[in-house]
Amino acid sequence: MAPRAARHRQDAGHPGEEILHVEDLCVLSHLHKRNAVDHVSFNVRAGEIVCIAGIDGNGQTELIHGLTGLDKITGGSVTLCGETITHASIRRRGRNMSHIPEDRHKHGLVLDFTLEQNMVLQRYKEPQFQHGGFIRRDAVRAYADRLIEQFDVRSGQGAVTIARSMSGGNQQKAIIAREVDRDKPLIIAVQPTRGLDVGAIEYIHKQLVAQRDAGKAVLLVSLELDEIMSLSDRILVM
Repeated sequence: MAPRAARHRQDAGHPGEEILHVEDLCVLSHLHKRNAVDHVSFNVRAGEIVCIAGIDGNGQTELIHGLTGLDKITGGSVTLCGETITHASIRRRGRNMSHIPEDRHKHGLVLDFTLEQNMVLQRYKEPQFQHGGFIRRDAVRAYADRLIEQFDVRSGQGAVTIARSMSGGNQQKAIIAREVDRDKPLIIAVQPTRGLDVGAIEYIHKQLVAQRDAGKAVLLVSLELDEIMSLSDRILVM
């Protein structure tokens, strides 16, 4: 039996208004007393996938950490949906940004939480999920069940499955389900298919393209040349 091809060239997007604008950005390296990101400028528009390519260790991690608030920006500016967020908190950035992180165990999931708890990590304070300071467990369960079905997240015990016990592909599907459902103008996805099987890769590619086609701005970081060539509307090299 011939192996399935995981990647096919997608039709081009139709870019709209500018969502993310990065100007002369500098971010300090954790390992060395120098900038890992040194005066980088680019933009991402609604309805396009912009891919950042390059050899691993060329500053991609620090760039994304600077954009998402995980690392301190030492120079330049970041504007998201017309608002300057250069030194904004992670919570403030999250108003218009979804993030599928490079390390799903360190930054994507709380491994000892249930699937439903992970689904509402950033949203548990919203009125639909809490009342009078108490979590509305029925609402959380219903929300998690909907995402599990919609995004085909497979787990042994459904919404109460401990995240640690799930396969890598289904952990990643859970993160994507949560971040896509937040419905933000910008989606940042960092090596979202690393270590996954062909079926999971195909699924994630379709989700990213669907978000672009729905008018979202997608910033993708990948080390996989085939993935870059098949998904990107524009390619930036670091």
